[in-house]
Amino acid sequence: GPLVSVSGTDITVTQSSGAYLDGLGASYWDGKGSNGGKTKPKFFYAHNLISSNIEGLYIYNPPVQVFSINNANDLTITDVTINASAGDTNSQGHNTDGFDIGSSTSVTITGANVYNQDDCVAINSGTGITFSGGVCSGGHGLSVGSVGGRSDNTVKTVTFENSEIKNSQNGIRIKTISGATGTVSGVTYSGITLSGITDYGIVVNQAYNGKAGQPTNGVSIDKFILKQITGTVESTATNILIECG
Repeated sequence: GPLVSVSGTDITVTQSSGAYLDGLGASYWDGKGSNGGKTKPKFFYAHNLISSNIEGLYIYNPPVQVFSINNANDLTITDVTINASAGDTNSQGHNTDGFDIGSSTSVTITGANVYNQDDCVAINSGTGITFSGGVCSGGHGLSVGSVGGRSDNTVKTVTFENSEIKNSQNGIRIKTISGATGTVSGVTYSGITLSGITDYGIVVNQAYNGKAGQPTNGVSIDKFILKQITGTVESTATNILIECG
């Protein structure tokens, strides 16, 4: 992979109404995702994409991760649908992240509709990232991280707003790598509605990839704001888990 790769400046990527991009995920899915089994291609590399737009794409049955956004600047992604719902069958779909963002500046994602089996959004590094008006279903929620252990370990000025997370493991999540260094600063979740959350409504975990109950604080977290967070988690789930060093 990837199946699609776009880079450059002043580019618009769109599609005809009613069209869709089929990743033929069922021919790859084996329950292991990117952790083994069949080699699976990522779907869409938006690397080194500057002052550009991705509009109205319908991504169907991705083999693993969908959008890899790296070294992008002034990128707008509007009304994208990711449908990996068929991957729920026998838990075959795995690591079907919606939007993985790294080392990027001024990325705005609006009106996304994501049904998958991993993070709806995962911001590993970057500045000025906004996700608004989205719906995330079936996956691991709206995440910052994991942060740490990479060449770029800074997340700054991130807003998730006016979005819905439903039938997912987690709602709101910040995860930082145990023993690593980095910075998470100025992350705001505003106007987020949760429903059908099975594990954690809100989780801040500074022991990611480490020993549970032994968080570290080498990746600092500050100016973390939650406002107008509403909804419910399942009876067996935890509303809020804070595991900080």
